[in-house]
Amino acid sequence: MASRPRSSRPRSHRLLGSRPRRALLAALVTASVAVPVSGAARPADVPAPVPVRLAPLTAAAPAVLGAALDARYAANRTGIRAAERMAARHGDRGRAASLHTMAGAGRHFLSFDGRDGGRTAEVFGDLADAERIAVLVPGSDTGLDHYERFRAGAMALQRELGDGAAVIAWLGYKTPGTVSPEALTPGRAHDSVPQLRDFLGELSVARPTARITLLCHSYGSAVCALAAPGLRTDGIALHGIVLYGSPGTGVDSVGDLRTTAAVWAGRGADDWIAGVPHARLQLPFTTLGFGTDPLSKEFGARIFDAGAGGHSDYLRPGSVSLRNLARIVSGETPTGRTPPGPAGQLPPEDGRHA
Repeated sequence: MASRPRSSRPRSHRLLGSRPRRALLAALVTASVAVPVSGAARPADVPAPVPVRLAPLTAAAPAVLGAALDARYAANRTGIRAAERMAARHGDRGRAASLHTMAGAGRHFLSFDGRDGGRTAEVFGDLADAERIAVLVPGSDTGLDHYERFRAGAMALQRELGDGAAVIAWLGYKTPGTVSPEALTPGRAHDSVPQLRDFLGELSVARPTARITLLCHSYGSAVCALAAPGLRTDGIALHGIVLYGSPGTGVDSVGDLRTTAAVWAGRGADDWIAGVPHARLQLPFTTLGFGTDPLSKEFGARIFDAGAGGHSDYLRPGSVSLRNLARIVSGETPTGRTPPGPAGQLPPEDGRHA
């Protein structure tokens, strides 16, 4: 019997079997049907003023940088209050109430733009003195109207890290809805790359000696992965990139990130994201899916124990995942039972991935 000729299709298409392809297409159809229902309320439609252009932060002694940060926080507080008034005039009491809370005393925003659903970067801890800085990049359904959930996780991480550390909750891109076609494609992640690179560039200039780690949740892991290759070109040195609760990153392996940072991955035992097909399907006008599982041996990340929690539990106070995320930010070895995969070792002293 004659042997069957080997398929000449590209490798990426061969890796995507019929079952993952059907699952991805079914998810896309389901999301497309659900969008008109879930999208009845349109947070992007709430008007907000154009932000005042702020002077960039520069390297300076902690006292000088602290004064510059205080001026930045005050300017953004004024901007938030202006957005609150505009939302109230528009008749959106929920948005106005959220902004009123954000403008409270003691809140510290490096940036704020209330337009198109909102963009913010809030600081927890003393950024001027911090030697360890964690930048949180959120996943889907994070915006001004659901901001407190994101903030609570940032506060929990800062408390876990303690003195000498700062956490920045970076809501710098328009996140997709969990039930939407955009959540199944890397399009929003690609669009956010310049914003994340610009933010990290300013941060690294202001705090050049600080240990900066990216903590990337869910869809945010694709944002971080797609931004990573350009960071070296921009002279931005990260000590770590942590991918947790990730559906995939849009790249095949750690090598594709072209980073000197140690790359970690973790997933809670009860996280539904584990059931998402780890494949990519190239359609005529978009790519569906995010490819290789970051916890797989093929991807090559260092695996840490994320405990037994679900998709929204990684920064829950007292959790295994929160403790290990804080240890990674601090350059310490994660604790607990390491899942199968690359050993969870300390990164080398120069921060390069082994």
